[in-house]
Amino acid sequence: MGLLTSLLTLPLAPVRGVTWVAERVLDKAEEEYYDPAPVWRELSELEARLVRGEIDEETFEAREDELLDRLEEITAHRAQTP
Repeated sequence: MGLLTSLLTLPLAPVRGVTWVAERVLDKAEEEYYDPAPVWRELSELEARLVRGEIDEETFEAREDELLDRLEEITAHRAQTP
């Protein structure tokens, strides 16, 4: 950018800064949302709770289906993302 352009767009600098921060926050949120590790941990804990008798088979299967659907969503997203 030239000096003149820098001077003319100087009032927009705070907006550019806020936009940059918002983009970084969004990137981090998407990274965490599409991380399969917490889903795998929850599946493991769910199975342990079933084995310990803390939940019944019906509850286990319902939650397991939800978690497996979530893993499918993550896999599909990762296949689309370069």
